[in-house]
Amino acid sequence: MSLYRKIIRPLLFTIDPETVHHLAMGCLEVAGPWLQDLCPPHDHRLERTVFGVRFPSPVGLAAGFDKNAVALSAWEGLGFGFAEIGTVTAKGQPGNPKPRLFRVPELEGVINRLGFNNDGAEAVAERLSHLRASGRWPRIPVGVNLGKSKVTPLEEANADYVFSFEKLKGYGDYFVLNVSSPNTPGLRKLQDSAALDGLLGSVQQANVSGLPLLLKIAPDLEWDAIEEILALVGRHRLSGIIATNTTIDHSAVPEARRQQGGLSGQPLKKRALEVLKFITARTSLPVIGVGGIASADDALERLDAGAALVQIYTGFIYEGPGLVSSIHKSLRARR
Repeated sequence: MSLYRKIIRPLLFTIDPETVHHLAMGCLEVAGPWLQDLCPPHDHRLERTVFGVRFPSPVGLAAGFDKNAVALSAWEGLGFGFAEIGTVTAKGQPGNPKPRLFRVPELEGVINRLGFNNDGAEAVAERLSHLRASGRWPRIPVGVNLGKSKVTPLEEANADYVFSFEKLKGYGDYFVLNVSSPNTPGLRKLQDSAALDGLLGSVQQANVSGLPLLLKIAPDLEWDAIEEILALVGRHRLSGIIATNTTIDHSAVPEARRQQGGLSGQPLKKRALEVLKFITARTSLPVIGVGGIASADDALERLDAGAALVQIYTGFIYEGPGLVSSIHKSLRARR
């Protein structure tokens, strides 16, 4: 981690963040099989079984990093216990105009307004089919994060999510309905009770195999809205919740750095932890904690607060691959 922070990160941070991301994904796509072969056996002390799925470790890659599932072979080799691809939409889409990804280095934060840029459910399903046929399918669980296509009207959102689910249901160990990104116009309206009730019902009706289905919520919701969501999650027998997505609260960001979009990283940590504690105090459903996890202490704090699993994204950008092994080391020390 020290090498990454002192040498590699300063070099990477001289380059446009989205360019760096595509460069990193290209390298990981090529190096994935090699990293997979070098991966040591899983440490059974770190294993957890959550919603019926065995996770070699509770530390996963959050959605948004490997949107199109191009580097699935690499994540296991980098030590992750699971990886969540996406967000995938029914229709392929380029996302919002560039620039749309911004660092806030003094806060170890990132602002993005990418807008679900991805190849679309059919293309991602074909890529996953080829990966499985190649014999390079990862030994870690794969989550699939689903969102609404930008061109799809809100009143047709249910069918949009169901289409993606149907195309990808053979490739995910669990699925996530993302209704909380701030970068698709109107998407967060799907968190309203009536809309969410219909969406959860539609996808669960298509989920005839009973695959684990989770809901990813925003950190900006009021407490009563979260309680309404928990009631719906229970009614539709979802398997868990992911808390939280990025925030639209940019009050901690210096004015010169503010951009439209979702803020992640350290500025989100306090609120994401508050939402996690609120949820775990009110439901026995598994919760995946994400948002502002940039150290082993951050991860342990989420697990101690009731998270069944944790995910990292912005912390991975600022701390590098060593963050995963650091968390694992702290978890082993507790055994």
